[in-house]
Parts: sequence; structure tokens; C-alpha cells
Amino acid sequence: MARERATALLLDLDGVLRRFDPAVAARVEREYGLDEGVLSEIAMQWGRLQPVLTGQVSHADWMSSVADALAEPAGGPDRARDAVEQWQQHRGEVDAEVLAFIREVRAAGIQVGLATNATDLLDADLAELGLVGELDVVVNSSTLGVHKPAKEYFQAACEALATPPAKVLFVDDEDWAVRGARAAGLSAHRWGGHGDLRYLRAALDY
Repeated sequence: MARERATALLLDLDGVLRRFDPAVAARVEREYGLDEGVLSEIAMQWGRLQPVLTGQVSHADWMSSVADALAEPAGGPDRARDAVEQWQQHRGEVDAEVLAFIREVRAAGIQVGLATNATDLLDADLAELGLVGELDVVVNSSTLGVHKPAKEYFQAACEALATPPAKVLFVDDEDWAVRGARAAGLSAHRWGGHGDLRYLRAALDY
């Protein structure tokens, strides 16, 4: 049976609308004598990451725990804190082509929401990136208290859009998030890059 045409679009932030330059972390790691990739590896350890994504701890507390874990390899707690602070100064860059697509979709009368597993720094990041006012709704896991790929997360996102799941198209660069959205009744597409925009336009049919 054919799916209903989507009347709302839900996009992930990191990996879709925002990109991070890996050279920034690599430069910090070299400067402080850290193993390549260790900043992200420690920060993304699930036991450390899950509490900040559900609002149990702040972004600042999360980064403090990363610095604590790096104290020995960095040569002391002060150097570890400096390394993490330098790394965190880079808040990523907006993908201009994806932003242009969002504007195009909204101009056609279709709501666009941001669906992200994020911390309490999200609002500040959106302001710094110039994205305030560019989206109809923002669904932040740390505010909601539940993260993708939970069904409750996607239900809340659809409620924020005032659109039933069957009429929402979700786009994310992670398979697990796409699977979670589909399990919650949304249409979902795994983002592979700008070449996917043609498909998304066709799916939205505006």
C-alpha cells in the first residue's frame, strides 16, 4: 500500500544541517599530545553521553567529565581542561545547500522541524549558527528527556509539528535513527549527501 504524501519534514542536525570539521579536533589532539580521535571517543562513550542527551547533566558537566578522563594523557587536569575548551570552541558550520532546501520547503508551505539528540547548549548553538527562525519547531532530546531512536521521541516531534506520523518525512544520517522513526510510523530517509535532495523534493511533492 502506498504511503501518504508527507506534509511535514523533520531533519537531524549533526551530519545533515550542521557539519563539524574533523581537522579542529585533530589539531587540538596533536597540540596536547593526545591520541588521534580520543576527544570524540571519550565524549561519545554511552555512559557519559546518555545523561547529557536526556537533560540529566549539563553540557558543561559533560565536558568536565571528558577533561577528567583526559587529565593523565594530557599531562594534568589544567591541560586537559584547556584542550577540551579549545575543542569545544568550534561549534560547526551550517550546510548552506541544506539550509537553502529548508527555506525552499518552508516557502512552499511545508513545516520543517529539527529533530536532534542534543544538550542544553543547543539554543546557543542555533543562535551562533544563524539558524534562529529558520525552523518551525526544534525538538531537543535534553529538553524532552528522551532521545532518538525512542518511539516517544518521534511521537513528541510529530505532536510539535501537529502532524500525524504517517505524514512526516524524517531525514537522518544514522541508520538507527531512521529505523526508530520508521518503527514510530514516520517515513524516513537515510541522508547520504546533497544528491538526496532531488529524492526529498519528489517525496514532498511541492
